[in-house]
Amino acid sequence: MAYALYLLFLLLLIPFSVVAQTNGNITVGASLSATDEASSWLSPSADFAFGFHKLDNNLFLLSIWFDKIPDKTIVWYANEGQPVPRGSRVDLTADRGLVLINPQGEELWKSLSITGAVAYGYMNDTGNFALKDGNSQDVWASFRFSTDTILPTKIMERGEVLTARQTETNFSPGRFQFSLLDNGNLVSYVLNLPTNYANEPYYHSDTNDDANSLNSGSQVVFNGSGYMYILRVNGQRFMLTQGDVVSTTYFYHRATLTYDGVFTQYYQPKNSTGNESWSALWSAPDNICTRSHMTQASGICGYNSVCRLSADQRPICECPPGYSSLDPNDQFSSCRPNFIQGCYDGPGPHSSEDLYSIEELPNTDWPFSDYMHLQPFSEGECRNSCLQDCMCPAAIFRDQTCWKKKLPLSNGRTDRTERSKAFIKVGKGNFPQSPRLIPTPKPRKKNQDTLILVGSVFLGSSVFLNFILIAAIFLGFFFIYKKKVRRIHRGESIVETNLHCFTYKELAEATNGFKEELGKGAFGIVYKGEIDTGSGNFVAVKKLDRMVQEGEREFKAEVNVIGQTHHKNLVRLIGFCNEGSQRLLVYEYMRNGTLASFLFGDSKPSWNMRTQIAFGIARGLLYLHEECSTQIIHCDIKPQNILLDDYYNARISDFGLAKLLMIGQSQTHTAIRGTKGYVAPEWFRNMPVTVKVDVYSFGVLLLEIICCRRSVDMETSGVEYAILTDWAYDCYREGTIEALVEGDMEAMNDRTKLERFIMVAIWCIQEDMSLRPTMKKDLLHSLV
Repeated sequence: MAYALYLLFLLLLIPFSVVAQTNGNITVGASLSATDEASSWLSPSADFAFGFHKLDNNLFLLSIWFDKIPDKTIVWYANEGQPVPRGSRVDLTADRGLVLINPQGEELWKSLSITGAVAYGYMNDTGNFALKDGNSQDVWASFRFSTDTILPTKIMERGEVLTARQTETNFSPGRFQFSLLDNGNLVSYVLNLPTNYANEPYYHSDTNDDANSLNSGSQVVFNGSGYMYILRVNGQRFMLTQGDVVSTTYFYHRATLTYDGVFTQYYQPKNSTGNESWSALWSAPDNICTRSHMTQASGICGYNSVCRLSADQRPICECPPGYSSLDPNDQFSSCRPNFIQGCYDGPGPHSSEDLYSIEELPNTDWPFSDYMHLQPFSEGECRNSCLQDCMCPAAIFRDQTCWKKKLPLSNGRTDRTERSKAFIKVGKGNFPQSPRLIPTPKPRKKNQDTLILVGSVFLGSSVFLNFILIAAIFLGFFFIYKKKVRRIHRGESIVETNLHCFTYKELAEATNGFKEELGKGAFGIVYKGEIDTGSGNFVAVKKLDRMVQEGEREFKAEVNVIGQTHHKNLVRLIGFCNEGSQRLLVYEYMRNGTLASFLFGDSKPSWNMRTQIAFGIARGLLYLHEECSTQIIHCDIKPQNILLDDYYNARISDFGLAKLLMIGQSQTHTAIRGTKGYVAPEWFRNMPVTVKVDVYSFGVLLLEIICCRRSVDMETSGVEYAILTDWAYDCYREGTIEALVEGDMEAMNDRTKLERFIMVAIWCIQEDMSLRPTMKKDLLHSLV
């Protein structure tokens, strides 16, 4: 009987237990872990959940989502959208609020603006997760820090910003933003990454008569009924939602700045059977392709591309005929021509008709970048004029007027209401082959010539001489074998290189007891030495610090790979020492020192010499990235790692200490390497590291070469000039590039090349690595 009563008591408790789990309250000290079976903190109705949402790449995102619909749509996320690995944890603390910790115990993120001690957390049925004090007042709330989505009951104040994610599945901050400005105008705009400079808005509400005017906007309200409007200072409403709205009682609502820049209000039935999806109620702008005119940027899509609107009012970016995307994985990527563009002066016949044809694109326009305006002009005259003009990549014809365009083409769009017709020039593939691409007879290997010579002598000699020759050959093999065994006993595991194996005593004597120091790096100190190497007496001896944990592994990688790496823009490795605990590398000596001392000295080097050095560095990086047998990512491109030989040719050093990739691999995860001011953003975001980190560093270095000043200079420059990349971008945007070269008349007289170099540098330092150029296809071609 007692047992039956006990069971009855437990059954009566079950409903109360369920209610307790979904009442929305979370006690201080509670935590959630990122696992496949992870629990979440639910709102009282269980409409919303807070916790770790598993992504497709087996990572987890700390976020809030609609929990009752099949696709679990995410409406808020922490840590700037950066996912975390399995085993990460979020804790609710009294003094710091929410704290996100990785499996190693490192703090990744915490809730900000804590205005008092946290008593408990509350997951609201509106989708707002709040931290409460002892008086149940909010000390922090997710609604105050909206990401790309707002929900009913949310109010946006002046200055508040929504930032789109990068892609549908990448929640990192993208380039589109939606904000109620301080003047009361609601706008959408594109950021010029990697800066925070905002292009002119491609959508605006025109509610900004004056910041203090009674007609200006003061708030954006998304009320509980599902209507959105701008509340003016005088209390009047400027409606954003058009028409009738389905009831929020039976439908979920959200308004999201999509990753492609369209702000859209969606709805979906609450009692979803699995077949329903989000439906668009309204969006702004109504046509992002035609509203996105940005005179200082590419537009919604990349340069040389064309934007057209899909059936659901979202932009589709496409490359025109004869062009291909720089990054097929990025729909906003710029497009490049698949043929030689410009004025060709190579050998053989090269009339315009032989080399190019014209493709016609109806209802298409690139509204900017005109260099010639012809009127009155017929359609045929416009087409033929562009074909015959080697400077003309495209022309636009409308109303008896012809506009010739220059590269890069920007703000391209296709629209049925557009009365323009575009003529784009496309290569026929008839360009004569470059002489360097013509195959040449493959030279015989040296040992093949030796065998032929030995055979000739052997067959044409007397028996006695043949005997002497055979004996000499056996003796030669004996000494070679003996030398190889001795080198193996010394600890050398390097094969198939021409490197000299030095003893520690030899190098100590050569450097006079390691007396004259040339420089110091992360892996050791470099000393000047004197050895007869056959190409000069002086050498640079790098003494690796054994205290560095990875030193031994890096040493073996460097000797194995660099011993087979030869290029005129790389510092050559002559030999090594691998004796007991001593590991040293012997390089050729560069008499003119580092690029840093060359650029930042008392006198400014000539413009021509600086441009040649930039070309040399680019060629050396191209070899490391794409042409040597083992792909090498340098990871620390900076002026101190660029040396100058007797003729001031640029020679890249220290590339053997970088993370090495076998051909066929494209990316690797590794600890942060590099030097402040030159490090690409992906190092700090736990993102895969590719050769694009070197491209980023090269962009910073190129600006230093142009300006002859350091990338970060807090002492001799004002605050607005301290960061070279920001200052250079501002100068380029404002058309004041002469400030960057400070009266360097040689550079100013070569203004076309100066502008091109600055553009390439800014291209290299894009925050999104997919937007940066490649060394071979883009960068070198653009510098020439």
